[in-house]
Amino acid sequence: MIKRLTILLGLVALAGSLVLLFTYDILKIDWISFMEIQPAYKPMEDPLPVPAQSIPVDGAAFVPGMGAPANPLTADEVSLARGAQLYSINCSHCHGGSGLGNGPVAVFLEPARPTDLTSEVVQNKSDGALFLTISNGVPGRMPALNENLTVRDRWDVVNFLRSLPGVGE
Repeated sequence: MIKRLTILLGLVALAGSLVLLFTYDILKIDWISFMEIQPAYKPMEDPLPVPAQSIPVDGAAFVPGMGAPANPLTADEVSLARGAQLYSINCSHCHGGSGLGNGPVAVFLEPARPTDLTSEVVQNKSDGALFLTISNGVPGRMPALNENLTVRDRWDVVNFLRSLPGVGE
């Protein structure tokens, strides 16, 4: 009886020590995870190109080589409210709440400070040119927001930029 109990305790101890080896990372096993298989991108790295002859669900935002697109949205209360909210989330940290280029991050962006969005240079641009700048960014100065904002969101931001205080003064 004692011999059987000793064998049983030995087997339990062996099984327990094997479990502890895996539990305490003494013996490492490389488990397959789906995160290792899918493609990864570094920050600010260009994503894979869009497949040939594919069309976005929302339709094309603009056709390259055809000039700046026309603004399809009217600047109504809903568009301006959405634009103000999106501006405060995505743009105000650099351009400031009133668009003067004096956001809390602006001091760290020397020598290329954010543009004053109420200036004549910006306000004389067409809505389509502003849309393309928001979509594609400015190399070395402003990141592209086409992956952060939908087409509708970008047009709402353009409408909001047209309504900033101090424009036209």
